[in-house]
Amino acid sequence: MAQRSVAEHGLSIRLACSAFSISVTCYRYQPRLSDENAEIADWLMRLTDTHCRWGFGLCFLYLRNVKGFRWNHKRVYRIYRELELNLRIKPRKRLRREVPEKLAEPEAINHVWSMDFMHDQLSDGRGFRLFNVIDDYNREGLGIEVDLSLPSARVIRSLEQIMEWRGKPKAIRCDNGPEYVSGPLTVWAEQHGITLQYIQPGKPQQNAYVERYNRTVRTDWLSLYRFESIADVQDAATEWLWTYNNERPNMALGGITPKQKLAMAA
Repeated sequence: MAQRSVAEHGLSIRLACSAFSISVTCYRYQPRLSDENAEIADWLMRLTDTHCRWGFGLCFLYLRNVKGFRWNHKRVYRIYRELELNLRIKPRKRLRREVPEKLAEPEAINHVWSMDFMHDQLSDGRGFRLFNVIDDYNREGLGIEVDLSLPSARVIRSLEQIMEWRGKPKAIRCDNGPEYVSGPLTVWAEQHGITLQYIQPGKPQQNAYVERYNRTVRTDWLSLYRFESIADVQDAATEWLWTYNNERPNMALGGITPKQKLAMAA
């Protein structure tokens, strides 16, 4: 109203501000954040479009820790809500269970690896398996092997390929699957001085690090696409693994990526 009085009736700015009980500073204020808010909105739209299972927490940590923006979380969240990007999560009934014993967290890389299998189907109905290996220290994905069948010989070959660039682990945690309790794998581990730490049957929480990793694999890409061939799955796995290690903030690591924690430990 003060601006209209000045423009249409020729009042001075001081008189108009006095008439409407506002300060001259308020009259002359020009918002400066519109361009920056548009940039935040653009980043949020691109992130949620590319990573449809990322909520506000992962988006904000990516912008803060990976890209280095210093935007306040309340400001980013306000824009996130205005864009209606928040995920709708169906509430689940919570069951009372005994609290499992907390897993010991390794103090350095290659102290303990975890490995596990996952299962899915191609578009033609054929089932395939994924062999996942992570380093428990920084939750880094070390490899994803994909094929219709993954016997113990393939498991050994995959582990040896990882060891060529990563080094040898002191121990590997796994369940009691036939590939893990087979003679070839146990002999191979003994020859290399690697301890196989088997969890109790029916206690997947004892292998919680890789189980949580498997859920991320499932929700981030495996369940989002229909694959025509094993090569398509392997290509998608390789591409996603780089993103997971280098760009996806990990809540268990305090919102940094596995590669960032690895660099901090170096």
